[in-house]
Amino acid sequence: MKFSQPASPVRIGIVGCGNVMDGAYMPAIDKLRRSGEPVEVVAACHTSAAKCNAVLAKWQIPHFTTDYRELVTSHQVDLVLVLTSMASHGVITRAALEGGKHVLVEKPMATTLEEAAQLVDLARESPGYLVAAPFVILSSTYQTIWKRVHRGDIGRVLNARARYGWAGPDWGEWFYRHGGGCLFDLAVYNIASLTGLLGPARRVMAMTGTAILERQVQGRSLHAEAEDNAHVLIDFGNSVLAAVTTGFTLQKYRSPAVELYGTEGTLQMLGDDWAPNGYELWQNKVGAWQCYEETDPFWSWTDGLRHLVECIQTKVRPIITPEHAFHVLEIMIAAKLSGQDGEAKQIRSTFKPLAVAEKAEEQLQAHRIHDRRRE
Repeated sequence: MKFSQPASPVRIGIVGCGNVMDGAYMPAIDKLRRSGEPVEVVAACHTSAAKCNAVLAKWQIPHFTTDYRELVTSHQVDLVLVLTSMASHGVITRAALEGGKHVLVEKPMATTLEEAAQLVDLARESPGYLVAAPFVILSSTYQTIWKRVHRGDIGRVLNARARYGWAGPDWGEWFYRHGGGCLFDLAVYNIASLTGLLGPARRVMAMTGTAILERQVQGRSLHAEAEDNAHVLIDFGNSVLAAVTTGFTLQKYRSPAVELYGTEGTLQMLGDDWAPNGYELWQNKVGAWQCYEETDPFWSWTDGLRHLVECIQTKVRPIITPEHAFHVLEIMIAAKLSGQDGEAKQIRSTFKPLAVAEKAEEQLQAHRIHDRRRE
């Protein structure tokens, strides 16, 4: 009798030991370990040891350095998580790819197109996979909506809207500095969602501004520089249009995260696209709102880590591609520029559209709540 050998653990090095590591990714790694996935954190990096001693002790991380280059070239590291402030994403990701590592980088993958283009080229040649946040396309609800759209359940989609925002963070100055802003931090989710559903964009126009000039960050007053309020129009060609509403200016909302308007019906994702809560479907042929509850209420926006670990173990390329992340970045940069000069910007990049594997029809029906029929 032959017994299968246990998979070698994926050894993780983390660059950036702040809130995102401690509050999101370390719990995600712990969950993977408890579910039997062979992962272990072997090293961490931060600019200051004093600021993260408690986190290192809490998660029992054995090795620490203040030099990310030491971590990304270590033979003890297979996968690098880049969880730093946005401005340093590109340079650290590049160094990790050049070191032959798999890389997960938080959004955006870089803050300039030149830097991002280098990452795309490197990822095509590197033995390591590159996965850039956000990971909205991995949620069960998103993939169900994608399948419904692409099999024609609401006809041809002609119009769409997406929204995400809140009052804004009070723990990091870089959110409000040049290279930050609500487009890179918030709209990135919506743009990834819409392009994943509708394909590559062709043209962008936007209105942006800095509506709240003084922010309180870590108990200190800060003069904001980056945009905190934005409306973005996206032209997908063939008169297919979408709008994104975003900003550190939204206190609360109860509207759907994503709305898709087709020739034969409407699909609405409830919750946020990074935290979906089911969806609603209107079909003219049915004449009723069909409501579907969330099938995976514990799905997390860190799920790209699980997906990447699985891809490393199975040697299958991730469905989240660097080309898609680059396209999303180009749209955001175009929106920033359009907000400054009021002119439409052509989008030059493209990517291979998402393809979600079909599942049995009953899985689409499994989380249906009820129909709200017309009287």
